[in-house]
Amino acid sequence: MRVETRRGTPAEVRAALFFLAPGLFVIVVFFFLPIAASFLLSATDFDLYALADPSNARVTGVSNYRALLSDPVFLTALKNTLVFVLLGSPLTVLVALSAALLVNARLARAKGFFRTTFFAPVVTTLVAVAVVFRYVYHPRFGLLNRGLTLIGLPAVDWLGDPRFSLLAIVLLAIWKNFGFSTILFVAGLQGIPESLYEAARLDGAGRWQQFRRITLPLLAPTMLLVGLTRTIDYFQLFAEPYVMTSGGPLNSTLTMSLLMYKEGFRFWNMGRGAAIAFVLFAVILVATVIQFRVQKGGET
Repeated sequence: MRVETRRGTPAEVRAALFFLAPGLFVIVVFFFLPIAASFLLSATDFDLYALADPSNARVTGVSNYRALLSDPVFLTALKNTLVFVLLGSPLTVLVALSAALLVNARLARAKGFFRTTFFAPVVTTLVAVAVVFRYVYHPRFGLLNRGLTLIGLPAVDWLGDPRFSLLAIVLLAIWKNFGFSTILFVAGLQGIPESLYEAARLDGAGRWQQFRRITLPLLAPTMLLVGLTRTIDYFQLFAEPYVMTSGGPLNSTLTMSLLMYKEGFRFWNMGRGAAIAFVLFAVILVATVIQFRVQKGGET
């Protein structure tokens, strides 16, 4: 069957462009132009002196990018960011999926209450969260070290020891962010027909078989969405280490976003900060493509 498409007349095309023009103008001015300007900025040595007089800026080409690859501080930030992603993203998905299964099944009568409870950390001000977690992580009086002492383990300086500071920030980020993913998983679970579980129970399938053969396959689109959003969020992790440790101790919690902020707005090396931004964009793009293909391959 041949389907013919009707092309609009010149008047209709002009009318469509007229109505699209405001939106296109906003996108170009506030999205594409800043990106282009940032890319050009990354090819210069724009700093505090150039901020006072733009003629002081010099075009350096890819020098900023070459310098980053040999900078130990940048390599440390890149490693920390990758660790954040590799630890935080899977654990957040796991915690969110577990909470969603709990809310959707056993706590059916109190779904609203528990959804609100799990989502509360997402909308809570990070400064308030930081105050609470600083007390939880306190080396002498913190609740976490009190618990370790009760079971015979030594106290840990969670935010002052480079061996544990990264893990402490990861735990904070998971607690702060898993609620949003939980809501998405609950919506995905409610979209699975109950008749499939009834048919599986009639065939003798247990809870694990139902979860493996029905829940996980049908949650694959939601899993992909949650995994991608969490991965992108953790690559851009900034607020948690900035508020809790400011990247310390010994740069053990320094992330690429935090380093970009320090270079651009603390040291006023804006060209270098812009270069870090585009390196971060490239890393996120590669990681997103890999994760998308892996999860799509798993679905197939």
